[in-house]
Amino acid sequence: MKTVLIVEDDMINARVFSKILTKRGGLAVKHTENVDEVMEIAESGEVDVILMDVSLSHSLYQGKPVDGIRITQMLKAKSSTAELPIILVTAHAMDGDRENFLQQSGADGYISKPIVDHQKFVDDVKAMIGE
Repeated sequence: MKTVLIVEDDMINARVFSKILTKRGGLAVKHTENVDEVMEIAESGEVDVILMDVSLSHSLYQGKPVDGIRITQMLKAKSSTAELPIILVTAHAMDGDRENFLQQSGADGYISKPIVDHQKFVDDVKAMIGE
């Protein structure tokens, strides 16, 4: 079974995503907003794709606040995690944001919140992992 790591600081969103992905998608999920854990889990090879919230309000790395863009950059810069697909998730979807976020971060895809079409959400996530 493929596993999705949800990096999200809003517990309600995290629960909604988990439910859609497990119930409708048949995927396993893990959740954390702890950046050290994100790095460890990514390195461990136990997840197949990361759903990365862009605006993480509580996440710190080495004592400094980081957002999803920064964490994605860090993962993409390491050879051990560079190949892991990362999908950015954001509520701030203005024209041009998508391209900027993707370019800045090196992420592989982009989903905007709120998730309206649950099946499309599952399909988009599965497409990233070749399911």
